[in-house]
Amino acid sequence: MVFDQLVQLLDGHGARYRVLEHPAEGKSEEVARIRGTAPGQGAKAMLCRTRSGAVGENWVLAVLPGDQKLDFRKLAAALGLPKMTLASAEEATQQTGCVIGAIPPFSLAPQITLVVDPGLVARFGEIAFNAGRLDRSMVLNSEDYVRIAQPAQHVICADAV
Repeated sequence: MVFDQLVQLLDGHGARYRVLEHPAEGKSEEVARIRGTAPGQGAKAMLCRTRSGAVGENWVLAVLPGDQKLDFRKLAAALGLPKMTLASAEEATQQTGCVIGAIPPFSLAPQITLVVDPGLVARFGEIAFNAGRLDRSMVLNSEDYVRIAQPAQHVICADAV
């Protein structure tokens, strides 16, 4: 279970976090209200993919502030990949073990590259995310997130300057 993997990973690295149980919710704005956090603190994790004959299939977990939109062109350019698209709900569940809305901002599978917009961790001291389940969230220290997840950091938000 993804939730248990996250707890084990965070505890094993001495992370500063807390778990919140709440009604099942996958929408960024609504879950932020339930958590009592700012929408921008929410780590929106979107599984994307590209397929190219020369490159093969690439899976990328793009993580950005919950109040921002993903710029697929910026994501593809940052990784030197052709056009990126959002994975289907079925692909997301197959690759991450989570339904859309519950995917945490960690790559728990070796085939998935993790890319985070630096604005997520720069704006707030803590990030919040659904922890593999729609009814359970984690609020995690931003520095601990970067230290443990070790994401590539690229500007991937549509609104970013």
